[in-house]
Amino acid sequence: MFDATVYSNRRARLRQDAGKGIILLPGNVDAAFNYPANQYHFRQDSTFLYFFGLDHPGLAGLMDLDSGEDWIFGNDVDMDDIIWMGVLPSIRDLAAGAGVTHTAPYGGLGPVIDKAVGQGRKVHFLPPYRGETSLELQRLLKIPAADLKADSSLPLIKAVIAQRSIKDAGEIAEIEKAIGTAFLMHTTAMKMAKPGVWEQEIAGTIEGIAMANGGPVSFPVILSMNGQTLHNHDHSQYLQKGRLLVVDAGCETGMHYASDLTRTMPVGGTFDARQKPVYEAVLAANMKGIEAVKPGVLYRDIHLLAALTLAEGLKSIGLMKGNMADAVAAGAHALFLPHGLGHMMGLDVHDMENLGQIYVGYDDEIQPASQFGLAFLRLGRRLQSGFVLTVEPGCYFIPALIDQWRSEGLHKEFINYSEVEKYKDFGGIRIEDDVLVTETGGKVLGKPVPKTVEEVEKIML
Repeated sequence: MFDATVYSNRRARLRQDAGKGIILLPGNVDAAFNYPANQYHFRQDSTFLYFFGLDHPGLAGLMDLDSGEDWIFGNDVDMDDIIWMGVLPSIRDLAAGAGVTHTAPYGGLGPVIDKAVGQGRKVHFLPPYRGETSLELQRLLKIPAADLKADSSLPLIKAVIAQRSIKDAGEIAEIEKAIGTAFLMHTTAMKMAKPGVWEQEIAGTIEGIAMANGGPVSFPVILSMNGQTLHNHDHSQYLQKGRLLVVDAGCETGMHYASDLTRTMPVGGTFDARQKPVYEAVLAANMKGIEAVKPGVLYRDIHLLAALTLAEGLKSIGLMKGNMADAVAAGAHALFLPHGLGHMMGLDVHDMENLGQIYVGYDDEIQPASQFGLAFLRLGRRLQSGFVLTVEPGCYFIPALIDQWRSEGLHKEFINYSEVEKYKDFGGIRIEDDVLVTETGGKVLGKPVPKTVEEVEKIML
C-alpha cells in the first residue's frame, strides 16, 4: 500500500467532484475456480484499491459526501479462518492503513444503505462487471441486476476517471516496476524463440517470470506464430524457422499496477528479406507515434499519423499504391492495421475500461468514429500530462479479411492485391511500448526492451 495520506487525499478530491449523497464502493469477493473451496487467485477491484488500498476479499467502502465520514465494512477472521489462513489484521487495523477510522461488520452495510435510501439520499455506485457484485448491489439497493449499469452514477464515473487518469509519482514507479519484469519476460522469449521450441513452453516460462517477480500477468499471454490473429491465446505450435513470433505480455506488481508490451521476433534470430521491411514499417509507425505524444494533442491524430507512416512503408514495399494521405482518410490502411494505436494503462491494463470506454477514451469534444479500424481506437481524446498509455501499431495479413476486401473491390485504388496475396502466409507484427505523457512530450517508461532489427537479432543470438 501507499501511505495512508495518499488514500485520504484521493477520497477528499473525490468528495469535491462527486456531489452529495453517499458513495458505495464494494470490493471483490473470492471467485470459485471449479467448486467453492477451490478459488481463483484473488484480485481486488481496481477502484476500491485506488481509494482504499485494501487487497482483501469481502470488504466494502462507503464515503458519506455530506458528513465527510469514510467507512470500511468487513468481518474480522474467526478461528476457522485462522486455522486455514493464519492470523490476519483486524478490520480496524486494515482501515487505519487506508486513513479510515470508522469500521463496522459487513452486516451493518445493508441498514446504512436502507436508511440513506429512506431519506431520499443519492447512492452513487459504479457499473458492476462481476456477477457476485451485481447480485450484492441488487440485494443492497433493491435494483434488478439487469438495470444496475443504467442506474450507475455518471457523476461518479466521470469523477473517478478524471482522477485515476492522472498518475502520480508513486503510481508511475509501480508501473515502471511492472515494466522491469516485462523486460525479463520479453527478452527471455527472444532468447527462447528457436526452431522446434513449443510455444506453450515460452508462454509458461514468461508467465512464471511474472509470478516469480511478485505478481500475475496483467492479461492472458498472447504468444503465437499466427500473429495475424490479434489476441491469439493458442500456444500449441512448434516454432518454425522463417516465421515470426508475436509476444504481447505484461504483468502486475504486488500493488496491481500493470505493464503491457509487445515485441515481434524472427524464429531463429534473423529477419529475412521479406520480413525486415514490413517490420521496419511498423517500427517507424511506433517511433513516430511516440514522438508525437505530448499534452493537448488528440490521440486520434497520433493514431492517424502512425497509420500514415505504416502506409507509406507498405507503399515502398509495393503492397499499397497511390496517395497515402488519401488512403488513410479512406481507411484503406485498416486492411493491415484494423485496431487502434493504444489505450490508457494503470491499475488495469486497459485502464478503467469497466467504467465505460466512451468516458475513458473520449469526451464531449471527440467521439468514436464508425470507420472500420478507427472505430476500434480505445483512446481518442486530448492527452494530458500524467496519462500513461500504450503505443502499439501493427501490420497483419489476415487471409479472410484480404479475401473479403478483394472480392468486394474495396480500396483497389490503394491496395495492390496481387502483391498482398503473396503475404497471406506472413502472419503479423506488433510493437508496443508504455508511454508517460509529460509536460513536454512522451517518455517511454522502464528499461528499453530491444526493438530495432539490430537489437532484436543481437539478443536472439
